[in-house]
Amino acid sequence: MNKEFDDIQLEIRKFVAPEYIFGIDSRVYVGLYCQKLGGRKVLLVTDSVILKTQWLLEAEDKLKKADIDYVIFSNVSPNPRDYEVMEGAQVYLQNKCNMILAIGGGSVIDCAKGIGIIANNNGHIRDFEGVDKIYKPMPPLVCIPTTGGTSADVSQFAIINNYEEKYKMAIISKATVPDVALIDPYVLTSMDKYLSACTGMDALSHAFEAFVSNASSAFTDLYALEAIRLLDKNLLHSIQEPNNLQARGKVMLASLYAGLAFSNASLGCIHSMAHSLGGYLDLPHGECNAILLPHVVNYNFDVAKDRYKKIAETLQLPSVGINNQENKKSLMNYLFQMNKTLGVDKTLQEKGVSLDIISVLANKAINDPCNATNPRPPVKKDLEVVYKDAL
Repeated sequence: MNKEFDDIQLEIRKFVAPEYIFGIDSRVYVGLYCQKLGGRKVLLVTDSVILKTQWLLEAEDKLKKADIDYVIFSNVSPNPRDYEVMEGAQVYLQNKCNMILAIGGGSVIDCAKGIGIIANNNGHIRDFEGVDKIYKPMPPLVCIPTTGGTSADVSQFAIINNYEEKYKMAIISKATVPDVALIDPYVLTSMDKYLSACTGMDALSHAFEAFVSNASSAFTDLYALEAIRLLDKNLLHSIQEPNNLQARGKVMLASLYAGLAFSNASLGCIHSMAHSLGGYLDLPHGECNAILLPHVVNYNFDVAKDRYKKIAETLQLPSVGINNQENKKSLMNYLFQMNKTLGVDKTLQEKGVSLDIISVLANKAINDPCNATNPRPPVKKDLEVVYKDAL
């Protein structure tokens, strides 16, 4: 008797993740984990916003109770600059720190990663752009993410703004994976609606790109699809009821899942193009992703029809079937409506992008390593067309 079964993927794939502790009040274990990692003097990396919150005060208290000395570095911009990384590394070395604690969103955590790279490898952060350019491990790094979407706390990516050349560098290496992530949904209650929407759409973009990536695998697929399902059901709810810990928790869990997926399957043209926009015009990363997402789906669709159909089925969209054009239309309509509902539905033109800089943006974006795993290999002209579609 013949037994039918679905083929599984047998190509070699790897999966890298830090130790992560998820749940309400996981943040309060920061002193314990810094102790476990041998922390004697900690560089506490944060930004001017978190500096004024209870999250920082709590962390300081836990470090003091654990008898761990620390110094604070908070000169971190929303799109962290290369010179801020270098300044932070100098503070780390001058104060003879031996580990790093990052409390903040993706920008803070990426800056902390950059500081760690320089602390043990010397040179300039620009020297490490690209894939696997880091030769010595970073100092121990503990992260407490304060936004639900960037997933920098579990990923192999660090995104740093090359300020002089006005583009975001992608540094991709197993060496940038933090040692411990304390992922506490409670901290999301301090986010406003706009930041919640932007970071949530960042997570959705991570999941979409990981699922259609040419480096996807059975295990990244599991995380990507569940992230999409959780965000669909809970992102708007979490914004409408910011103190609803169940909704916030499900968004934070979706961020974690999407992070594990994209960290191992990598990303695509949404992120390469968003990095260019963020570096050149200093635009918010999550909002750039939200704007670009439906247009990149349109660009990729014909070479990843089955994958996008699976996403549409996961979202339980109407009219999903054998008609690929209807599937594409349904998926794009969903994304445009999602952006509108969340209030991140401006066009690139409304965000300050004009036709005369499209070529410059595409020229920077085409060199981003995220393009390597996009299902449809782009050329510069392709990216120009997508930018124009999003104007």
